[in-house]
Amino acid sequence: MYTIDLAYVGRGLHEELVAYIADQQGYYADEDVHVALRDGCAWDEERLRRGATIGLGRALLSRLAKGIPWVALEVNTHCPLFWFLARPGPTSLADLAGRRLAVHAPQTAPGCFARIVLRQAGLDPDRDIDTIVRPPGDYGLDLRRLNDGTIDAALVGSTMAPEAVAAEHGWQVLAWIGDHFRIPTVGVAVDPTYVHPDDPAVQAVVRAHRRALQVIHNEPDTTVRYIRTFLGRHTADEARAHYETFIAPYFTIDGQADLTVGATAITAVAAELGVPATVIAAEFYRTAAARGPTVPTPPGP
Repeated sequence: MYTIDLAYVGRGLHEELVAYIADQQGYYADEDVHVALRDGCAWDEERLRRGATIGLGRALLSRLAKGIPWVALEVNTHCPLFWFLARPGPTSLADLAGRRLAVHAPQTAPGCFARIVLRQAGLDPDRDIDTIVRPPGDYGLDLRRLNDGTIDAALVGSTMAPEAVAAEHGWQVLAWIGDHFRIPTVGVAVDPTYVHPDDPAVQAVVRAHRRALQVIHNEPDTTVRYIRTFLGRHTADEARAHYETFIAPYFTIDGQADLTVGATAITAVAAELGVPATVIAAEFYRTAAARGPTVPTPPGP
């Protein structure tokens, strides 16, 4: 049996869903690979690069900013699952001018993506908004601060269904990042310095994740059941609505990256980081069909 460490660098459906399905459905076992799912949220790059990672956004940022030669071998979605959630008052991103926004740091993937979207709305994230920088988490503290008025808005991730939370509290979802900025994100990436892309364990993980993507599209009831393990605060109807709105239409079927989207995203990320775009999409997103044994995918209903 092959073995590999696979680290997630954020929490929630965006980061964890496909790996979770692959594990629960027994696809890793089918591929004869033992996958140790590791919490790499607080890991530095040197520790992270010695295994595989799910976080393609972080991998791209560290390749552009630090020259770490990450390559992405499988892509789950091109629409990052992050939302701007706001108290009553703001009705658009432009209305965040002069407001207090809780957001990830600029050098993180979600923080970088948020800044790109804010600039599209005509805002300078460093001058026009009072930003409160906080690390990734379950965003529970952000909800408390929204509730007591300590902050006006927050960039939140997929540890919740933001549209349901907004309806519960009388708040608003000002924007979904995926509507404004597309980038091939979350999947499987390795640094060839330490882990060869053709390593049998890596290719086994890629094949297992592609089977999990098929479950998302062919088995909605199964997928919603798994989603509910992440969205414990929500009803079954809310979990299904979230799946139908943000997951099923936007997760890939086969793990392939759209290189046109990737090229545009690389240019935008490099510009936001203030570094040269030193890699082209085809060099970073190497999502050709996984090699090795093929396990047949059960037909959909």
